[in-house]
Amino acid sequence: MELSVKQKQELSLGMSFQLGQAIELLQYSTYDLHQYIKEQELENPLIELKETYQDNFFDAGLKGKASHTSTHLIDEAKSNEQGLREALFEQAKLLCSEDNEQQLLFYLIHNLNDSGYLCLTDKEPFDETTIEKGVHLLQQIGPIGIGARSLKECLLLQITYNHPEETSAKIIIEQYLEFLADRKWNEIARAMQIPLSEVKRAQDFIKTLNPKPCSGLFDYSIEYVKPDIVVEMKEDKLVYYLNEADLPEIHFKNPYTEFGSNKDETTKYISNRYNHFKWLLQSIEQRRLTILKVVEVLIAKQERFFKEGFQSLMPLTLKDIAIEIGMHESTVSRATMNKVIQTPWGAFDLRLLFTSKLEKADGTSVSQMEVKTILETIIEKENKIKPLSDQQISNWFSNEKGITIARRTISKYRDELNIPPASQRKEIIV
Repeated sequence: MELSVKQKQELSLGMSFQLGQAIELLQYSTYDLHQYIKEQELENPLIELKETYQDNFFDAGLKGKASHTSTHLIDEAKSNEQGLREALFEQAKLLCSEDNEQQLLFYLIHNLNDSGYLCLTDKEPFDETTIEKGVHLLQQIGPIGIGARSLKECLLLQITYNHPEETSAKIIIEQYLEFLADRKWNEIARAMQIPLSEVKRAQDFIKTLNPKPCSGLFDYSIEYVKPDIVVEMKEDKLVYYLNEADLPEIHFKNPYTEFGSNKDETTKYISNRYNHFKWLLQSIEQRRLTILKVVEVLIAKQERFFKEGFQSLMPLTLKDIAIEIGMHESTVSRATMNKVIQTPWGAFDLRLLFTSKLEKADGTSVSQMEVKTILETIIEKENKIKPLSDQQISNWFSNEKGITIARRTISKYRDELNIPPASQRKEIIV
């Protein structure tokens, strides 16, 4: 065996750690970027931050009527929810003087979910009879239907306490609720031996009942709504900017101004941290410029949308923007990721402005959003006694609009719009 030493030259493509971090930085929302900058301050002794935000930094909206002046919004939401439960329990103490009943109600109230349903396990400290008694006691202190363990029980409680005369509706809920959900009205009429008109009347009444008696009562979840990009109409012109005024200013700490000429480990460390400091500033600026380039082209391409609304949204892909600004599609994808845009038509995910196109018979194209808008209008105006099937809607688009859309695509769009199928849109014929 002969041993030898050989040199081999290879060309390979690698990604440095800093390049990877810069790419990751591009896909951060403004809020995430703010958190990242704060982390860099902790890791890099050369970085000093000066916060510029005001009291409304990253405003959070509380659903319901709770105020949100506190800086600890999540804690406030929890305290509001707890306060409402305590208020229910205070009413329970006025209603029930016996300790065992108060303990029962306290337990049940603190096991209600946000809709007012009772969420219990198989291992409860109370038996079924006691819990049933507690549920009926709850009807005296809260919205009727509170404490129900199912939709059926919730609706029956409302009939029992508020509408005892609705016997047909009560029987339908007790015995034929699934038939009602499947719109099998003829089967219900035959089984109950009542006319179809009575089934329709009972159904219309059941629709007035509240399936979530406490919806909104405990719903104080936090939603961060501060947009990353703002587009406004001023003097008939569209203006835009990144909403970064609240980001902290990044400064270089004075004690490290002079590194010294020694090549010791401390100097190397400080030099490395200084390079990282410069990289951070450059990466943030590059992120800003990239997003602005994307938004500039986006506004030019979707000008009609910003002026007229979603019905005027044009077909547009990430690739279209990438070609326009001379960047890779993956870069545009990261720049648009996790970004909220504020427009004259509301605030929403920036990606909503990108929509694939459908070809028309005349060679032109139409956006998915426009097709969905037309779909909503078609279903809104259809004959509810004989609603259109997905295939019929597909045929309508082909014949009337020259747009070829498969039946399964219509079904997909309908699901995305939360529109039920034709069988569930049909009304009773009397």
